[in-house]
Amino acid sequence: MSEIAKTATAENSVPFVKRYGVWIGFFIMLMVMPYIFSSNVGLYTMNLMGIFIIFALSYNMLLGQGGMLSFGHAVYFGLGGFMSVHFMNYIEDGSFIFPMWLLPIFGGLIGLVFAIIIGSFSTRKAGTVFAMISLGVGELMAASSLIFVAFFGGEEGVSGDRTMGPPLFGFDFAQDVQVYYLIAAWVFVTVGLMYLFSRTPAGRMANAVRDNAERAEFVGYSQRKVRFVSFCVSGFFAGIAGGLFAINFEIVTEENLNALTSGVVLLMAFIGGVGFFVGPIIGAVVFTLLQSILSNYTDIWQLYVGVLFVLTVMYAPHGLTGIMMMHTPAYRMKRMGSLLVPYLRIGIPTISFLAGVAGFLEMIHHVRSAPVDETLMSLVGIEFDTHSVMPWVVIAILAVVGGYLAKTQVGQFREAWETANNPDAKSEGASS
Repeated sequence: MSEIAKTATAENSVPFVKRYGVWIGFFIMLMVMPYIFSSNVGLYTMNLMGIFIIFALSYNMLLGQGGMLSFGHAVYFGLGGFMSVHFMNYIEDGSFIFPMWLLPIFGGLIGLVFAIIIGSFSTRKAGTVFAMISLGVGELMAASSLIFVAFFGGEEGVSGDRTMGPPLFGFDFAQDVQVYYLIAAWVFVTVGLMYLFSRTPAGRMANAVRDNAERAEFVGYSQRKVRFVSFCVSGFFAGIAGGLFAINFEIVTEENLNALTSGVVLLMAFIGGVGFFVGPIIGAVVFTLLQSILSNYTDIWQLYVGVLFVLTVMYAPHGLTGIMMMHTPAYRMKRMGSLLVPYLRIGIPTISFLAGVAGFLEMIHHVRSAPVDETLMSLVGIEFDTHSVMPWVVIAILAVVGGYLAKTQVGQFREAWETANNPDAKSEGASS
């Protein structure tokens, strides 16, 4: 029996639950989430989270799988949204009858068309050249959105009504929970399709071109064609995300295709981890929670997101997913318990340090932005006067003492980490 046949036989012998258990769990989680978070804020956050998951995964097809750093990926997201909201208006006017739940297809198609056009010349080169072309195209489309008012609606954008299409099983999408299940269905399908694409020869060769383009050329694959295919598929799924955005918010503006939105998807992909398929999913979830929840408590939440991004790039280039995957050896050797105490010893003072720094930033912001006669502020439910000395002293103690204690635990934590992840640690301890 050949090696290929043996591999196929081994894959077919994998139990059904082990092969599809993650997808079954993913499907069940999508179905029960509205029952856990049934408030309006919860539904809003989950709807936005689903849209961003598709958007971030489509961007990961460029950066994580193909090694193409793009600063204009929001173009396909925004164009997909504009096209979808226009078709939404056509349905409302009675120009043609079309089910609203299939509307993101039009967004995906317009994203694919423009990806074919732009990718025909931008994918000839990678690296800095590709990044600068994507930045230029993004700025060009953002400027065009204010010039071609007939399509983009100018500064006001284009709005529509998602309830005018034929109902689906009695759903007219007038309620947010109905929109959630529509977005959840598209999330499940598109995540599955993007995962399948990553397992195809085209997806595998995108990884090869990312790692060593010259070697891919040597074995007979055109690096430009491989990048072009990934670029087009990425634009298609970004357009679908834009279509879902149009259905959820019933309005699309210039902000959806400018550099700010392109920067947001870059943040999500990097924070989650571009080297892993689930990385952008985690990044989209974390960013949405920061945007939707943290923004309710502080006006400088964007500063915290920026600091998180910088720290991720500097100290955890593989993102939050990479940090979790670093624990795989210790988990397989059943040594995670040995890391609990070291984590607590370095984690508690680190939290104290971060609380001190965050408190200092919040107090500085309050002093700079609050009216002159307003000296009282509330932080984590504690009200105090920012013009008195004691709050500043407490914040300084938290930061200085917490930082010092955390620094003293670094050596012991590193030693415990190496022991937990060293396969020979147990045998060495026994021999000694």
